[in-house]
Amino acid sequence: MKYTTLNSYLKERFGCKVYKVALDGGFTCPNRDGTLDTRGCIFCSAGGSGDFAEDRSLSITEQIERGKERVSAKTKDGKYIAYFQAFTNTYAPVDVLRAKYTEAISHPDIVALSIATRPDCLGDKVLELLYEMNRIKPVFVELGLQTIHENTAEYIRRGYPLSCYDKAVEKLHDIGINVVTHLIIGLPFESKEDMLKSVEYVCRVTDGIKLQLLHILKGTDLAKEYENKKFEALTLEEYTDIIVDCVKIIPDSIVIHRLTGDGAKRDLIAPLWSGDKKRVINTINKALSQN
Repeated sequence: MKYTTLNSYLKERFGCKVYKVALDGGFTCPNRDGTLDTRGCIFCSAGGSGDFAEDRSLSITEQIERGKERVSAKTKDGKYIAYFQAFTNTYAPVDVLRAKYTEAISHPDIVALSIATRPDCLGDKVLELLYEMNRIKPVFVELGLQTIHENTAEYIRRGYPLSCYDKAVEKLHDIGINVVTHLIIGLPFESKEDMLKSVEYVCRVTDGIKLQLLHILKGTDLAKEYENKKFEALTLEEYTDIIVDCVKIIPDSIVIHRLTGDGAKRDLIAPLWSGDKKRVINTINKALSQN
């Protein structure tokens, strides 16, 4: 089964292999600072889903250089996307955002910005800034939707309705921004059909999609639910089956940025099979090749 991979899309767009450098801009989240809640989303780690990002105590430039060092064995003259990953990366005063984005986008080896955020953290001034940055180098905005189902959204403490996502996508597209939507596969109490409905829905509007396996991580409220046997984690076979059906309904016009994901092994409670990423990827690719 053929689909549009991020690697092929980036090579076509930028003319070379492009790597992502995960950055920590030192931001927080309205789900953590008391604006909406103080607990964060039920699945979110202490690192704000930025467990593989660079050290926030370093400058943006220093983080980029460290990120480059991590892939130095793979490339000598590669290009990079500055990926603001940890927490909510549009949730700060615009002058703070501008300084950090500008430092990243000004680096000669950075070809684009990728900014992970929430749909409810895209005010008019932030949108103006994103438009400004996108005129310098391409900007991707990654929206953490996770699910279209409101009962699940309430359970995971997402903190905004689906209509907020719809409006955010529309506004981002109005200013020419490429939108990538995050969905979590395996959220508690969702059926396979529920997950496929989420994929089908976002494919009507998004430019890219990230399919993320639900990880149960130490220190999260989700871990307490799992330990109390409120739900079960997916098996590799179940996850692979769902991913194959997801890919079947994702059109070629939409870039698939991810088919799974990593959980920091030091914090991973379940599913433990996800710690062997090579095996996971090989299993998924084999299943896709047979369909």
